[in-house]
Amino acid sequence: MQYVLFVCTDPTGEPYDPAGDDIEAWFSALDSQGKHLFGDRLRPVEDATTVRVRAGERLVTDGPFAETREWIAGFDVVEAADLDEAIGIAAAHPMARFGRIEIRPTWPL
Repeated sequence: MQYVLFVCTDPTGEPYDPAGDDIEAWFSALDSQGKHLFGDRLRPVEDATTVRVRAGERLVTDGPFAETREWIAGFDVVEAADLDEAIGIAAAHPMARFGRIEIRPTWPL
């Protein structure tokens, strides 16, 4: 099953320590197992654009949908046998310490 891991900032996380940011090791371990399918960083929230359509009118606003101190910094799509395996993969991500990881199973059309 495929899961999307939303890599989020979180002001309650551990202070960022570059020495503890072993993202290359995380990617290498998943890649060697064929578990990492795709992922990337996202531009800052200041570069976001939100689009809505209400009563047939297109509304475009600069910035994210919600005003919040937390924001999605990146994402990864992984292959896991079940939610327990996806939780293990997410827990090994450095941002699980410095921020938080939201896990969502995909819902194929």
